[in-house]
Amino acid sequence: MTTGAGWQVRALGGFIAHAGPLWARREGEGWAYGFAIGPQHLNPAGVVHGGALLTLMDHAMSTVAWEAAGRVPCVTLQLDSHFAAPVGAGQFVEARAQVVRRTGSLVFMRGELQVGGSLVLAAQALMKPLAKP
Repeated sequence: MTTGAGWQVRALGGFIAHAGPLWARREGEGWAYGFAIGPQHLNPAGVVHGGALLTLMDHAMSTVAWEAAGRVPCVTLQLDSHFAAPVGAGQFVEARAQVVRRTGSLVFMRGELQVGGSLVLAAQALMKPLAKP
C-alpha cells in the first residue's frame, strides 16, 4: 500500500489511536486524513467495517469544525452517511471535510471518503462547539 506524497502517520491518543493508524496530509489551508486499511479494519465479510469508515469521517469533520470554531472542541450532534462502495484490505481511504455554514452555536459540515479518487462514502454532519473552559 502506497500513500503518496506528503502523507504522514499522526500519533494521536484516545479512541482514534485504536481505530487507525491515522494518516494526515496538508492540502492548502486544510488537511486530508486517511486510513491504510489493514486486517483490523475488516468485518467478517472481508471488507472495511462501516464503523471504521464512519470513525474516519467523524474525525475529519470534527477536526475541520474545530478549526472553524476557533480551535474549540466540537461534538457531533448528527452524522448522516451514504455508503457508495466497499473498501478492501490494502486500500488507502482519504477523508476530506468542509464547513458548509457556521452559526453562533453550530457548524454544518459535509465530507467524503475516497479510494483512488472514487467515492466510497458521502456524509453530512452537525457539530456543536463546546464552551471554552
